[in-house]
Amino acid sequence: MFLNGLKLAAAAYMFAFAGYAAGQTSTDAAIRLITPYPPGGSTTTLARLVAQKLSEVSNQPVIVDNRPGGNTVIGYEAVLKSRPDGQTLLLMAQTPHVFFPLAVPNLPFDEVKDFAPVATLASSEFVLVVHPSVSANSLKELIALAKSRPGRLNFASSGTGTTAHLATEYFNILASVRMQHVPYKGSGPALADLLGGQVDAFLSPPSVVAPHVMSGKLRALAVSGERRLTSLPDVPTFSEAGLPGFDVKIWYGVLVPAATPKTTIEKLSAQIGRVMKLPDVQESLGKQGMEPFVTTPEEFARVIEADRTRFGKIIRTANIKFDK
Repeated sequence: MFLNGLKLAAAAYMFAFAGYAAGQTSTDAAIRLITPYPPGGSTTTLARLVAQKLSEVSNQPVIVDNRPGGNTVIGYEAVLKSRPDGQTLLLMAQTPHVFFPLAVPNLPFDEVKDFAPVATLASSEFVLVVHPSVSANSLKELIALAKSRPGRLNFASSGTGTTAHLATEYFNILASVRMQHVPYKGSGPALADLLGGQVDAFLSPPSVVAPHVMSGKLRALAVSGERRLTSLPDVPTFSEAGLPGFDVKIWYGVLVPAATPKTTIEKLSAQIGRVMKLPDVQESLGKQGMEPFVTTPEEFARVIEADRTRFGKIIRTANIKFDK
């Protein structure tokens, strides 16, 4: 009798387990939010914020998966090789998706054909700062100084082909000046040399340089965008400072494999839109010098195309070469 009871209990357990397993669908599995950058940067911070809130909105666990390497290629390929079911997402910054196809030969994928835009997340304006040793207290004075010393002033960037690099080349074109580019491996080393006076100027997200502007170690001359920053209210916009048309920002977005069903993409986009509009998310973004930048998949596609058109001209004009 004991054995019969044990068999019945085991059968009941197996039946219950089978029923549970049958009830599991792809929507119960964890969503992987892959970012093609190493941990510790602003992209990872944003990814963790989005993952936490997206988990609450979607009622699914969301895991941040850093896949650095190959100048973002490893992260992109990890998403491309995943099942197109909305369970694997790519959180990317503007640079690789917009600029690399314009200047990097022989990429192992096609950003337009192989990936589908889901939604943008956030954006950040740029602040033009100079070392206090530079004899320019305004944007007009910097432009005049650069024109009087062509090629002798220099500017730092976080790397060749980054948004900051291309934005500064765009500044060169609009202002009709020639400042030399000094690339670094990230914003940290660029900022260190700027503070040390080894380079003259730097276009940077405000979160990187604002503390040093407020302490007097750097001088801010202008901010991109249509309005002044709340963190630096005394710094004029480029338009106010005398250079209208300079409106460049860095943005972050989410992609999925191109074969992902449209209904799945639209659902993800709506969930991400809800996340980015939450008051505590907006507050967290503000502390990072970012602001919400919410779009539909169709709007996101237009943002990408518009940036490729604009920055493609800059890349060709400045003859910029990327290293894969």
